[in-house]
Order: sequence, then structure tokens, then C-alpha cells
Amino acid sequence: MHPELRQLRHFVAVAEELHFGRAAQRLHMTQPPLSQSIANLEDLLGAPLFLRNRRMVALTAAGSALLPEARRILDEAGALPELVRRAASGEAGRLALSFVSTAGLGMLPDVLRRYRAAFPGVRLVLHEATSDVQFDDLLSGRIDAGFVIPLQPGAPAGVADPALAYRKLLDEPLVLCAPSGLAALAAPGPVWLRELPPLPLVIFPRTVAPSLHDAILACYRAAGLLPTIGQEAIQMQTIVSLVSGGMGLALVPQSVSNLMRPGVEYRALRDATPLAETGLAWRRDNDSPVLKGFLDLLKKD
Repeated sequence: MHPELRQLRHFVAVAEELHFGRAAQRLHMTQPPLSQSIANLEDLLGAPLFLRNRRMVALTAAGSALLPEARRILDEAGALPELVRRAASGEAGRLALSFVSTAGLGMLPDVLRRYRAAFPGVRLVLHEATSDVQFDDLLSGRIDAGFVIPLQPGAPAGVADPALAYRKLLDEPLVLCAPSGLAALAAPGPVWLRELPPLPLVIFPRTVAPSLHDAILACYRAAGLLPTIGQEAIQMQTIVSLVSGGMGLALVPQSVSNLMRPGVEYRALRDATPLAETGLAWRRDNDSPVLKGFLDLLKKD
């Protein structure tokens, strides 16, 4: 058996007053049941907690050792109602988020700053992952929400399973990511795809981001071009690094231009380009108050 909180309160009161009568008054009880409560606690713990006679009450070595621990336990127990209230209101707890690299280079930092300001008691767990991995993680409950590139632009077809909900957050144009020093980039300003040298295309695999993959190839088709895919990579940082290394050209969402690399130049396109969409996915049956607070914050955008 373990001591009850009531017994610990009685013990702390007597230890601080060193007088059973004053402790009983402080606890709004009579002295006999207080004395019995202390005696029961001593029997439970197997050691005397007080030295007492007609003239004085003093803590034993065991009582002195128990006092700080009893205070700590009572403080923690006293904090439980507030902890539960904060968790129920979404003000405390844990929120696991995943994000595609484009979100990490674009909207995510601002979202995180605003969320941490609004909910400082929530512990954020962040993980970068491609959209296909995030869909699996959502369905298995490993994450609460994910910033994804949808399978198809627009809700509700943007997610892989009807158990998932989806909300579009951002549309952004595609821009050119090219090795520095190309003659076609000598003049400042936007460029036409048809005026670029026929370098290989560095692109996401279609299995990872079908909507983005298809949008990029649609740009080339609209320009009357058939690109040669030279390299595929699942992270935007890798795609930009490959372009920097002279492996080809890439079309990337505009937010990727925040990623600066030596040997890389970003340009707007004169061609009409589809918009690259980013959104948030979560499991419909996830009733976490922390997730609700996060979704409510994004509704204000």
C-alpha cells in the first residue's frame, strides 16, 4: 500500500507546525483523528515520523527525509487539475507534424512561429518526409498532421485514403532552377522554356509527388518540348544541389528559391505554368484537442 494524499497533507501540516493542535486547526479538523492519521502513516511506512512528548514535537530522521518528498508529491498533485484543463483545451500536450521539403522552405517557419506563440505549452515533434510516407504515417497514427503535396490538386482528392482529411493551404507558381552562367540567362527577367538549352530535367519521382511531377511535364508539353529526365530525387534540397552540380534544369515551386546554393540561378517563367499546391492532411477520427488548436490556427490564414 502507498500513502494517501490526505495522509501526506496531515503529515506536512504537523511537520511545519510541530504542534498537533495547531496543525489540526490549520486542517479544519480535531486533534484525535489527526493523531490517528499520523499513526496510520507511520505504521504504513514502518518508521516513526515524529518524536513527541508532553513538551515538544520534533521530526525523526525518517520524518525529515519524508518532508521534502511529501511536499513535492502534494505540489504535483495540486498541479494535476490545471494540467488536465490545459490538455483538454489543447494548450498542452504533444503535436507530431511532418512536412515536405517545399513547405519547410516556404510556409512552415511562419506557421510554427505563430503556433508556438499561441500554444507555448505544446511540444512540437517535427519530421521531414515525402507525401507518400506521410499518408502512411497518418493512417498508422505516427503523426497528427502533415504538410503534403496532394496526389491531385484540390480537396478531397488530394489525399490517399478517405480516412484522411485535407485542406489546401497554398498555391504557388513553378520557377526555373538552372545552373548559373547559361547564355539564355544573360539578360535579367523571366525566360521562355523553349529558349533554354536542352539540358536534362531533374525532377521528383512520380510515385512521390504525382501532381507536381505531372505539372512540370505539362509545362514542357505546353511549350512543345519533350524533356529528357536525367535524374530523379525525392528532396528539393537534393534537386537544387544536382542542378548546382550541372546535372540539368529543374522546375520547382517558387518557395524553393529561398534555398540558395552556389552555382544556381532561379528565374520566373514567361510560360503559363500550373500552380503547385501544398496542403495539410490529417486523420478524420483524430479528436486530439492539440490538433484541433493547430487546425483552428490555420483557419485564420
